[in-house]
Amino acid sequence: MKKLFLITMMVMAFGLTVNAQVEKNETKVQHLTYKEFQKKIWDFEKNPNTFVYKGKLPAIVDFYADWCGPCRRVAPIMEKLAEEYDGKLLIYKINVDQEQDLASTFQVKSIPTVLFIPVNGQPSKQVGAMTEEDYRRIIEEQLLK
Repeated sequence: MKKLFLITMMVMAFGLTVNAQVEKNETKVQHLTYKEFQKKIWDFEKNPNTFVYKGKLPAIVDFYADWCGPCRRVAPIMEKLAEEYDGKLLIYKINVDQEQDLASTFQVKSIPTVLFIPVNGQPSKQVGAMTEEDYRRIIEEQLLK
């Protein structure tokens, strides 16, 4: 009985270690809160009338919800793009259920809603899920040109 208990504990400890490593390295997509958005993207409280991007790389901001089917279809595309464009582009996610004030600020009424933010210039907004090819086209033509 002691051996079975020890083996079970060892397997659980190994599983927790592997799970922690997977979670740590799992994604390059960053989740943002209201305050983090103001720090990393745009402080709209200080500059309410003028978009002033704070980042050094172009960015994509995906407004989503866990229960949203189209959002779940877009999620792996965002993960793949974040990996492929690492160092050239930042991809952020904002959970509209957890960040209702931020979603309201950007008048997000339907999800997914995606902001495409060039380093210089104004962001553009796309409502609804798109194909991976569509996201790539926007990245190449509008964000990395």
